[in-house]
Amino acid sequence: MTPKFVRVVFMMVMLLGLECVSTWAAVSAGAEAGDGVSELEPPSYISIEGVQGRFTIAGSNTMYPLMTRLSGEFRRYYPDVHIAIEGQGSKSVAAEDDRRPFWEMVQNKSTYRRGDGSDDGHQVSMQVQVMASSRRLSAKEVETFESRYGYRPMEIPIALEAVAVYVHKDNPIHGLTLDQVAAIFSNKSRHGLTEITTWGQLGFQDERREAGIHVYGRDHRSGTRAYFKERVLLGGEFRTTLQEEPGSANLILAVGRDPLGIGYSGIGFQTSFVRALPLAVKSGVPFVTPSAESAVDGSYPLTRTLYLYINKKPSERLSAALSEFLRFVNSRQGQEIVVKAGVYALPLADIHQNQKQIIDVVTVLTK
Repeated sequence: MTPKFVRVVFMMVMLLGLECVSTWAAVSAGAEAGDGVSELEPPSYISIEGVQGRFTIAGSNTMYPLMTRLSGEFRRYYPDVHIAIEGQGSKSVAAEDDRRPFWEMVQNKSTYRRGDGSDDGHQVSMQVQVMASSRRLSAKEVETFESRYGYRPMEIPIALEAVAVYVHKDNPIHGLTLDQVAAIFSNKSRHGLTEITTWGQLGFQDERREAGIHVYGRDHRSGTRAYFKERVLLGGEFRTTLQEEPGSANLILAVGRDPLGIGYSGIGFQTSFVRALPLAVKSGVPFVTPSAESAVDGSYPLTRTLYLYINKKPSERLSAALSEFLRFVNSRQGQEIVVKAGVYALPLADIHQNQKQIIDVVTVLTK
């Protein structure tokens, strides 16, 4: 055990108590001894005693199933920790609309009464310390947060995800370029390409040749919509005929019922009724299917990172419940839940960086 490791553990003991750092010691010792820790996978999570508390996670509709799974598994270790999960979308809007998750975190108030997942009772009674976001906060949003609190939110990436373009399961189209996708969804296609409004423009020669393309998308609260608009439409506007859906599951259901439909959503919502199309950055290059491999190596063009943002003063430590939750998410067991939720595990380098950030949250307080 190195002197540096001993110093870190000592500082954590002084600040958090022996029980709250026993897992870090076990994991780090295991890394040196080769017990339970592999260079090819995250460290195993080892629970500690006496953790209790509650917190609310507001944010992304896309991340709602993932956060529900993670919190449910985490509470198997700690039944006295209560976590409320809200999924209203991660795109911020006007400050006066305090129902939006970003503003819930900025204003530090939740629409849930209790930290036990129940939405019964009075609103604005629970504090929101955590926001789940399907995109990185914009510079303007970080500035807004910092102007209110005097510090920036703590950013923790927790998973990778592909934003997929879905068609009906019986649609035979092989794939699309990003230009074609933009020409389908935008009222002004990027690079001056002609708008694509019929399936015949995509090569169909059967009865669908003259049939119009039915376009589905997410509503204005959606972070996925904001990502798609920036990444695919290059800031352009969606066509006025686009049918907005309030959630990812609703969109998948709509496309699955419509043989002429096409829509976009996170890969974690894929069902047997729809098919995720391979995409190409431009004409003449290979189509790439969304997968864990193509997300990690960056070859799938609509790969993004999913984040947790934490409202934490630099001079204060995280609660035991929240710090253990973050450590669980960045463990082998936590990343297995990520995969089971239909998204992709973080690269190991990112997990190590997250773990270092969680330790630094403690060690910085002694300086």
